[in-house]
Order: sequence, then structure tokens, then C-alpha cells
Amino acid sequence: MSETIFTYGSPHLKYGTGAVTELGHDATTLGARSAAVVSDPGVAAAGIVTPVVEALETSGLRVDVFTDSHVEPTDASLVEATAWARQHGPWDVIVAVGGGSSIDTAKAINLMTTNDGELMDYVNAPVGGGANPTKPLVPLIAVPTTTGTGSESTTICVLDVLEQNVKTGISHPALRPRMAVIDPDLTISQPAGVTAASGMDILCHALESYTAKPYTEFARKKAEERVPYCGANPISDMWSREAVRLLAGSFGTRGAMALAATFAGMGFGNAGVHLPHANAYPIAGMVRDFRPDGYDADHAMVPHGMAVALTAPAAFALLYPANPERHHEMAALLEPDTSVSDLGRDALPNALRRLMRDIGFPNGLAAVGYSDADLARLVEGTMKQQRLLATAPVEITEADVERVLRESMTLW
Repeated sequence: MSETIFTYGSPHLKYGTGAVTELGHDATTLGARSAAVVSDPGVAAAGIVTPVVEALETSGLRVDVFTDSHVEPTDASLVEATAWARQHGPWDVIVAVGGGSSIDTAKAINLMTTNDGELMDYVNAPVGGGANPTKPLVPLIAVPTTTGTGSESTTICVLDVLEQNVKTGISHPALRPRMAVIDPDLTISQPAGVTAASGMDILCHALESYTAKPYTEFARKKAEERVPYCGANPISDMWSREAVRLLAGSFGTRGAMALAATFAGMGFGNAGVHLPHANAYPIAGMVRDFRPDGYDADHAMVPHGMAVALTAPAAFALLYPANPERHHEMAALLEPDTSVSDLGRDALPNALRRLMRDIGFPNGLAAVGYSDADLARLVEGTMKQQRLLATAPVEITEADVERVLRESMTLW
């Protein structure tokens, strides 16, 4: 029996210049008298954490501050963050200040200070135990300072599992922030390289959720079995379309990028993402020595948005037959001057290639250190992401993944 029901969830949203100054009011409205502020060293050094703490303390809250979130969190870094939190907590509210890494670290802190067990118990199967929280989490307020991940809107905490050389996640509706405070002024110092990778992450969130398997094509589930990723639906479609419209021609425009990131999060946080994101996890997890421009990291990394986008052209070419009209619509939104005669299987992939070249992206997987010799391990890592692949509009095989990865070694 086919599914007839879809679900939709989102945080309470506050947007606008100066919104961060109202955090004390927001926290006390939730009944909070104590708070943890979770951030990372770069955001703290930029002076962004200080006004957040001041806003909370001015409203009478006791505040503890953690600024050691790891860029691209790992299981080890989240265990360290949890150890700090269990020593200093609990709190009535948690405020995450930073990019997706800080917000995801805050999600893990929230989960592990309110529920029993170890971190890997909750990591998505088959990488981890896939357990669900059994106790309520405290309200989480997300204050994004980079425009990309949409983590302020979603139910996902993403992490690298070091021993398995794979990126995966923890996913549950309880992880979704209660509130997202979007202040465009907080992204002023975002480097060009971060903006490029973050922008492509936003774009792929929107494109993947818009081309995901429709919710009506899933098997009917019992209420308690439904997961946050329920497939493309009319509400997620609306947010995804608007995110792409905002992004077209606006890379680097703070207000538009900030809104687009949140809108895309409201889309994919309900519909789901699929093949490009599934590919991205092993691409980021197996990196050897690539260091991207604009990231102040002490280790090799392929930023999440970059890892996603590098296989997107080949992935969308593969998936085109599932729904050509949706691919055409997204290509036309990205490049409004596209004529009907230019639409086809390659329209969206070519639009993505042109955009990535314009913003200075690496020319494919080879440019970030991979070769055909890595294909087998990359395919294995992608196939572990069954939670994501289940949202693809067609069944994805190992041969499909290998084809996409091989075609992504060089993009132009």
C-alpha cells in the first residue's frame, strides 16, 4: 500500500539584522534560566560569541561557554564535547553559534546530556546502533554564522567516524532546533572559499530534495515508523524552489544566501537528500591531504558542500529519466536565459559545472586527491548511506555509484 501522508517540521524562525541581540528574550521566553553557548575557535576569535553571551546574561541567565567545536565534527570531537557538557551541565537551553559544525556539535551535546548511552549508539545504522532518544531534549536555539548547511532547520547531526573513514549522521526529529535566529550581519567575515562551498551545499540541498522520490511512492508506514525524510512533497517543493530562485545570481549576497540556506533546510529537512550527499560522506571521510582555501583547519579536509557538489553533475545526469520536468525547472531557475531547446539531460549538470567553475571550485574528484584506484572504497562508503539513498527517485546500485564517481573525476 502506498503512502498517503507526509509530515513537515521546522524551527521557529527569526530573521533580520540585529536579531542576535534579542537572544536573551528568546531564551527566557522558553523558560530558561541557564544556557550553554556552543561555538568554535574561529567564531569566538571573530568576536561573535561575546554579544551572544552578553545578550543572555543581561536577561539573567547563567551561561557556560564551549568554543572547541571541531570543524567538520568527528566521533572523537563529539565525545570530547559531550564530556565537557556532562561536567558542566545540565542547562535549560543550548545556544549554537557558528556554522553547521557548531550547530551539529550542539545537537550532539543536547542528545548526550539528556539521554543515556554512548554517541555511537545513536549514529545511523549500519555505521552505528541507530537508536532513538527516549528522553526529551532541551530547547536548542541555532544562530548560524555561515550560509550553507541549513543545520538550523534540520533533524540531522553530521559527523566523521574516524575508524571507518566515513561521514554519516544522527537523525531524529528531537534534534531539530526549537528556534533559528538568522542575523545576516554575522556572515560578514565569511571567506570566499567558505561562501563557495556553503553556497553549493545550499543549492544541492534544494535540488536533491526537489528531485527526491515523491512521498506517495514510499510504502505506507505506521505513525511511529515515519522518519523526518519523507520524500518530495508540496511544502518541501515550495521551499526548495524558493531557495534556488534566491541563489541564482546571488552567491556572496549575505541576506539572500542566509535566507536560501534556511529555506533549503526547510525543504530537505523534510523531503530528504539523496545521491550527491551519499557520495559526499566517503569523499569527505577518506580525504588524505587536500586543504581548501578559506578554511582555518589544522587537518586535511574536503568541506561538506564541496564534497556534495563535486558529484552532483553526474548524479543528476543519472537521475534525469526519473523526472525530466523537475530537472528542466531547476536548470531554468539557475539560468533564466535558458531556452526550451537547450533543455535536456545535460541542462542541469552543465549549469552546475559552469557555476562551480565560476566560483573557483576544484575540477573534480581528482583535484581533491582521488583517482580510479579509490573507486571501490568510495562506492562502499556511499552504499553505507542507505538512509539517504532510500530517498533517491530510483534504486541506486553499486554500478550506478561507480559510474557517477568515475564521471566526476574531472568536471570540465
